[in-house]
Amino acid sequence: MLLVDVYLDRSPVQGIGVFAKTHIAKGTLVWKLHPDYDRRIAVEQYERETGPVKDYLDRYCYPDRRDRNFIVFEADDARYMNHADDPNCDISNPEEMYALRDIAPGEELSCDYNHFFEDGFEFLGDRHV
Repeated sequence: MLLVDVYLDRSPVQGIGVFAKTHIAKGTLVWKLHPDYDRRIAVEQYERETGPVKDYLDRYCYPDRRDRNFIVFEADDARYMNHADDPNCDISNPEEMYALRDIAPGEELSCDYNHFFEDGFEFLGDRHV
């Protein structure tokens, strides 16, 4: 769950993005995996899905780095965070995300998707299972 005030808006990176409502200081805990809200979905269940449900999961879920038998679906707007090669948020810890630098109001929050995939960034639907 996001622990800072954000809003969604059009992103110059991709579709919709997550933007800071207020200043976020470097080192701030921005997001924390919350087991009551962030859902873990078994990979075998995910792979049985088809059509719009599968497309949605492909777009907004990522592999659970703690257990590759699951994917994670975030219950809040964190699922709209976009990738950046030079992100302003550090998601190297699978359960917490911190601001890498000061983030100004109106600035898009970003993370490095490569942390979620062993062989480099991809959406779930692009995986070769």
